[in-house]
Amino acid sequence: MLRKIEIKEIMDIIPHRYPFLLVDRVEIEEVGKKGKGYKNVTINEPFFQGHFPAEPIMPGVLIIEAMAQVGAVILLSEEKFKGKTPYFAGINKVRFKKKVVPGDRLDMEVEIVKLRGHIGIGKGTAFVDGDVAVEGEFLFAIE
Repeated sequence: MLRKIEIKEIMDIIPHRYPFLLVDRVEIEEVGKKGKGYKNVTINEPFFQGHFPAEPIMPGVLIIEAMAQVGAVILLSEEKFKGKTPYFAGINKVRFKKKVVPGDRLDMEVEIVKLRGHIGIGKGTAFVDGDVAVEGEFLFAIE
């Protein structure tokens, strides 16, 4: 059963806050395993002041961070991880395929593909208008 998590509940689950909270809504398809997240990209984002003023583009590392935040919400929705924090341990196989600009909605699909103890691997793909913008894997440690 699909579970929709809005911004207030997201802030109850992960510690990120403005300007570093990079996800507006999460839909959990499978608790602790799989879901989708959404980020409405606006010109008001603080990173657009310097990246790049004449041609604003969302930094790729922030898109990866947004996917990781979606993964964190999905993972921490599992009762045994409630109150924990997942930290980046590595990033692999990342490919940037399309610019993300103000006015875009970033649609992210994330799946936790491996979890052993407190170490895991997530795979994510970010889309804009149905086209792949970024895809990659991230390793994390839960503390």
